[in-house]
Amino acid sequence: MSKLPGWLGQLGAELSRLSERLDERRAESEADDPLLADADPPARTGRDETDHVDQVPAPPTYAPTVAARPDPVAAIPWGMRVAAEAGWRLLVLAGTLWVLMRVISAVQLVVLAFVAALLVTALLQPTVARLRRHGLPRGLATAVTAISGFVIMGLVGWFVVWQVMDNIDTLSDKVTKGIDDLKNWLLASPFHVTDKQINDIAKNLSDTVGTNTEAITSAGLQGVTVVVEFMTGALLAMFSTLFLLYDGARIWQWVLKLVPAQARPGVAGAGPRAWRTLTAYVRGTVIVALIDAIFIGLGIYFLNVPMAVPLAVFIFLFAFIPLVGAVVSGALAVVVALVTEGVFTALMVLAVVLAVQQIEGHVLQPFILGRAVRVHPLAVVLSVAAGGMIAGIGGAVVAVPLVAVTNTVVGYLRSYGQEESRRHSPPPHGATALDAAPAGGPAPEQDGDEPPPDAS
Repeated sequence: MSKLPGWLGQLGAELSRLSERLDERRAESEADDPLLADADPPARTGRDETDHVDQVPAPPTYAPTVAARPDPVAAIPWGMRVAAEAGWRLLVLAGTLWVLMRVISAVQLVVLAFVAALLVTALLQPTVARLRRHGLPRGLATAVTAISGFVIMGLVGWFVVWQVMDNIDTLSDKVTKGIDDLKNWLLASPFHVTDKQINDIAKNLSDTVGTNTEAITSAGLQGVTVVVEFMTGALLAMFSTLFLLYDGARIWQWVLKLVPAQARPGVAGAGPRAWRTLTAYVRGTVIVALIDAIFIGLGIYFLNVPMAVPLAVFIFLFAFIPLVGAVVSGALAVVVALVTEGVFTALMVLAVVLAVQQIEGHVLQPFILGRAVRVHPLAVVLSVAAGGMIAGIGGAVVAVPLVAVTNTVVGYLRSYGQEESRRHSPPPHGATALDAAPAGGPAPEQDGDEPPPDAS
């Protein structure tokens, strides 16, 4: 056992000498290889020199240099980055608007009823305020105004229906006579129209009606559905009008609580201005429509056109659709005059309609509506077309007041934002302060002077 430690020591010495010989042979082989001789020695990492075999050698000196790739963000042009930033924001906004329109279309009846209630409230609210100034309680003033307004609208509707039913027989006879006169005129005209061609046209119309009986029946049933929806919307509008007249201020205060606190002052200032714009628009449109209906109705009446009163009421109602409504109602009056009284009477009705509409466009609307609700004609046409495509006649009616109110709100919020930025900006100092100060210094305040008007 005493010889075992000596034997182990000799074995360790032999292994050390063997490792040194391997290192010498490896160094000699590296010296003989020119590729490895030109390479830089590996960096020391704190480990033993025998670990250099596990490291990746550096590239040779003759290897081509490769430039580092730039940052992808820096490689994109600035204009494209701006377009991308604006693009995804526009996509988010378009998606939000699409979802909002889907929600509105799902509850279209409720939305149109509430908007109609807003328009009626804007028309009746000044009467409620006037009655309250005369000492009537709020509930009684609201009840008197609402009941009076609904009764007047109901009487007008009943009168129109009564006039139509009372003159329907006379109108039918005149239409038949007018068709016969038109047939005789075509036969005697230089267009060389024969009796057989007219009979073929009448037969084709009769066959078309006969083959589309099912479609006509379904359209009639759909008309019944429209009537039911109209009655439902009218009831919703009546109830909404009552609550808006009675409790409009509290409803507005509740709506303000839903707005974030930072934006609440701006919205609180924009709300009354939007309501004044809507009130001015509704009252001005009613006055203009009433003047159109009276003068065009008188012209139709003196020209002996049947159903002059119902046509005047239709002119009044269609006047709430700017531009388009005047054209449609005027064309209806001209067609009725053409069928019932002849070409000369139709031309006279057309002259009356054009004269009244020219006075309306150049005198009445600028004088009555004023600059508060002035909207560019292109914006009127586009808004009416978009409203009609989205929600039919109801959408065409509410499109222009919506654009007018939006124009007022956006203008006020822009001015309010500029005023707030000036108010919170640091005051001028140094030479700028001297330039901004008035030459004579601030004037002392005097007792009884009124405070400056609000910048908003």
